[in-house]
Amino acid sequence: MLSRVANSVYWMHRYIERAENYARFMSVNFNLALDLPPNVDQQWEPLLIATADNDLFKKYYQQPTRENVVQFMTFDKRNPNSILMCLSNARENARTIREVISKEMWEHLNQFYMIVRDTHPGQQWELGQMQHFLTEIRNSTQLFYGIIDATITRNEAWHFGRLGRFMERADKTSRFLDVKYFTLLPEIELVGSTIDLMIWSAVLKSVSAYNMHRQQYRSLTPSSIIEFLILDRMFPRAVGHCIRQAELSLYEISGNNITNGFGNSAERLISKLRTDIEFTETTDIFRAGLHQYLDNLQTRINEIGAAIFQTYFDLKPIEV
Repeated sequence: MLSRVANSVYWMHRYIERAENYARFMSVNFNLALDLPPNVDQQWEPLLIATADNDLFKKYYQQPTRENVVQFMTFDKRNPNSILMCLSNARENARTIREVISKEMWEHLNQFYMIVRDTHPGQQWELGQMQHFLTEIRNSTQLFYGIIDATITRNEAWHFGRLGRFMERADKTSRFLDVKYFTLLPEIELVGSTIDLMIWSAVLKSVSAYNMHRQQYRSLTPSSIIEFLILDRMFPRAVGHCIRQAELSLYEISGNNITNGFGNSAERLISKLRTDIEFTETTDIFRAGLHQYLDNLQTRINEIGAAIFQTYFDLKPIEV
């Protein structure tokens, strides 16, 4: 497969996954708005800090109000990570590789992009309307993945797409947990209180993990939520599961047998991270500090992404 084609497939999936996760990020606060008591203010700046978009936001907006943050993260073309721009970039990548994707994939992605592009919320949208719009984005993304599973041969292109999807998902799940770290409670005494637990519950709901968590654990605690979203090997949005699935696709692409050890720097980095996660316990995370652990995790995921680029997508100079 041409590196240009592989790169487009990889990034098409990453952009689609990023668009869905930005919709989920905003759902964190919309869920909280429904659950928190009226004396606790909504906070939107933690979303910007956790996604590392706060510096760019301050360049164009004065205050991190709900309207400004939603506009910036959803429709603002000046934000390369907004839902609109992610779908635009995914569509452009898909357009350049029409020959390796299915007709159904292209038609759905094209329609998906145009629906978001032609949506103009203005100031009149109520909480319920925005939440419905974000749910539609998530549903459209899930439909796109369903089309891929039903229409694409499990070849190199499929594995590059799967690799991109799970790399992006692992990074964003860690950032969902970081939103909790940057959310300020009105009083320090509220740490561990019902309100604090509501915020943790909102994080679970935002990654569609609430029901699965309740099936696996008897009680809702910060420790059980962190264990479920970082270390669990079976839940599809847990970091541990995502890294494992990305690793499997990476080895399938190279044709290297995982039992023989790594064959390139990308495989070495991702296998090392997967092993570290498998041998980590929640006590290790709390000992290091949740934010510090997540920060290190995000750095390592970025390093894996850079190694994947250098291994498969970077143009090498021709030696004469």
